[in-house]
Amino acid sequence: MLKLDLLIIAVHPDDAELGAGGVMAKYVAEGKKVGIVDLTQGELGTRGTAETRAQEAKDAAEILGLATRENLGLRDGFFENAEKEKMAVIRAIRKYQPEIVITNAITDRHPDHGRAGQMVNEACFLAGLRRVETFDQNNLPQEAYRPRLVLQFVQDYYIKPDVVIDITDYYHIKEKSVLAYKTQFYTGENVNPDEPQTYISNPDFMESTAARAREFGRYIQAKYAEGFTSKKIIGVDDLFHLK
Repeated sequence: MLKLDLLIIAVHPDDAELGAGGVMAKYVAEGKKVGIVDLTQGELGTRGTAETRAQEAKDAAEILGLATRENLGLRDGFFENAEKEKMAVIRAIRKYQPEIVITNAITDRHPDHGRAGQMVNEACFLAGLRRVETFDQNNLPQEAYRPRLVLQFVQDYYIKPDVVIDITDYYHIKEKSVLAYKTQFYTGENVNPDEPQTYISNPDFMESTAARAREFGRYIQAKYAEGFTSKKIIGVDDLFHLK
């Protein structure tokens, strides 16, 4: 079994990189085992295809140095926060037994983000109930397991974060992992020129991403940071470790 320290569960390929690419790079560099579970293939996206996004996700995973990445194949745009979908997420949580899970924002411009964020929060709780029975790929029963902490991205909509993490030394890796999705974001190349331009393929989008990271960094006197929200109060052992 591959046990992860940090698992990002995100609804679309590229959500994880945009929301927590710096944090993933930071903890990989520190020797932590980090992985991603994508819920959908992003097949409803205006640009690219499910196949091109799968290759881009693989490229991004290599840039980040992930221990694993898998896709649950839920229906982009039409998955429901229902038993079938939650059970798929529960199986993934029990498979990797992460200490920390980070997932989509609780509310956002894209309705999939908020729905996925709520579903993953519920699945993290249910995964700890022993009477919720799941089985692995070998049809063996899985042990109940609940992550210690669940955090959520701050995505398109601004949400005041509950915690911000300095990613100054890793922002360049975050940016490179995002730009691995060359059909989705402006990379300086005119990729798929016949496809419609979108909100995120505009050159200004990456500038706004950097601006958000600088804004969060300013809160803690760092150049770049990523922010996350938490449904539970976060505590520390030592006030002197806070920035």
